[in-house]
Amino acid sequence: MMWEGIALGLFSFGIIGFGFFWVIRMEYHLGYLWWPYPMTLGILLVVLSLFTGNAGWSALLGITGGSFIWGATELKEQAVRAELGWFKFNPNPKPNPPGLRWIKKIKAPHL
Repeated sequence: MMWEGIALGLFSFGIIGFGFFWVIRMEYHLGYLWWPYPMTLGILLVVLSLFTGNAGWSALLGITGGSFIWGATELKEQAVRAELGWFKFNPNPKPNPPGLRWIKKIKAPHL
């Protein structure tokens, strides 16, 4: 029997579930302006998956990278959901990300 498909499915389920968690936590503690950093990590993981020789590891890296790219696009929407009261809103000031000046020039992505 081939268990790799089931393992990849379970891993995908787990990493997507973790994506919900880190998006909510990251927006709560840091704010949505940090979106370029998980986006960059996701792109790097997807590119690394292209150069990985093993198909299983390549799939794991691609799934993880895609989840981080998706999460980066959800940070702005999560901020809106927190402002609407759907999620807990952090009233404390959030730290500014490095490179704030150029981050504000780029519109936050969304799907």
